Amino acid sequence: MLSATSQRSQLLQRLHDARAQTDALFSIVKPEFLFERPISERHRLAFYIGHLESFDWNLLSTSLGLSSDREIFDKLFAFGIDPVDGALPTDQPADWPPLEAFFRYRDQARAELDATLHRNDGEMRRIDQLLNVAIEHRQMHAETLSYLLHQMPFHSKRGSTMRRQRPLRAPPVPEAVRVPAGVANLGQSASSGEFGWDNEFAAHAVNVPAFLIDKFKVTNAQYLAFVNDGGYARREFWNDESWTWKASHAVEHPAFWLQQNRAWVWRSMFDAIALPLDWPVYVSHAEASAYACWTKRTLPSEAQWQRAAFGAKDIAAIDDVTGVALRFDPLAVDDPELVMSGPFPVVGMRRNGWEWTSTVFGPFAGFHGFDFYPGYSEPFFDGKHFVLKGGSVRTAASMLRPSFRNWFQPHYPYVYAGFRCVDG
Repeated sequence: MLSATSQRSQLLQRLHDARAQTDALFSIVKPEFLFERPISERHRLAFYIGHLESFDWNLLSTSLGLSSDREIFDKLFAFGIDPVDGALPTDQPADWPPLEAFFRYRDQARAELDATLHRNDGEMRRIDQLLNVAIEHRQMHAETLSYLLHQMPFHSKRGSTMRRQRPLRAPPVPEAVRVPAGVANLGQSASSGEFGWDNEFAAHAVNVPAFLIDKFKVTNAQYLAFVNDGGYARREFWNDESWTWKASHAVEHPAFWLQQNRAWVWRSMFDAIALPLDWPVYVSHAEASAYACWTKRTLPSEAQWQRAAFGAKDIAAIDDVTGVALRFDPLAVDDPELVMSGPFPVVGMRRNGWEWTSTVFGPFAGFHGFDFYPGYSEPFFDGKHFVLKGGSVRTAASMLRPSFRNWFQPHYPYVYAGFRCVDG
């Protein structure tokens, strides 16, 4: 077991590594485009330069005995956006401070926190927990920034002139895997001593009847058949809210697809490539549900997904990828890849794109919100968000743990999120 000092040193190194990741992502964007808003539901890109530091400062400063002379910025950058009521931000670039102020705030907040964290001899366990929160919050935003940048015009990013050739591969032959009746272990135990977000507690077992699940995630090729069959125009595959959303936003295809010269292409980070038919399709929950309806199947529940991925084993004991040092390259292509299968031959259930489930995001029995971050989970127990599991190529290694739960609204199509279908 690591000593308290060694554990603190390890956490600080992880924090510095996470900062390097987000700094590298911002460096992709040409400075004149940092006040753009690639996705209408989110802040302008420059906001996140300040937000990441404001979050760390607001989270840690009190416990470290620090005070700020930047209260205006501490509040300005404090909160992100999740517009469940349909309202979109209306601010203009002129409403914000000059870009230099964002970077000055970043550097000052980091320097003051680091000086204290390296010498602090206060309540180690409490501060280490807060550091875990700060690290994973930043890593979540690294993934968010990645898909925000994905939606930007290619000319607004450094590296946009690069062209890559990929071998054309046939998509995998669809097949289903039978998962026998048994137990799915969800959540984690507080007694484990491992870090987890409030919604990951408490550990509990769920009995799951036998079911059939796709061996592979639904591919672009399979989804193209749905599109070509008029799936977006056929009312019977969409619930009322999703049909209204689709019509009001003129949604006719996945957000990662573009049409050029009457052919479908895939919106990569830096260029458009021929639609890779063997890759998992990335879509919203509404689109995934419509496809499942078209096939007369459903999305898996959270418990079904967990059982297919991990069986009935103690999930804390088979966390085989959490400790892997994943290489982070901000200029790397965000290509999915087929990776690990668990006790059943179901392929690519982690780090191959998040996977939508049919489960509405809510608390496990025994839920207790973080006293230092009450707004993390509880405001989203509103019946308007769905659980995602698994992780993408942009998900940090620590968040590939089996208990981690992601969640989004059903009409948000920009996440690196795919799906597979189940029977039973």
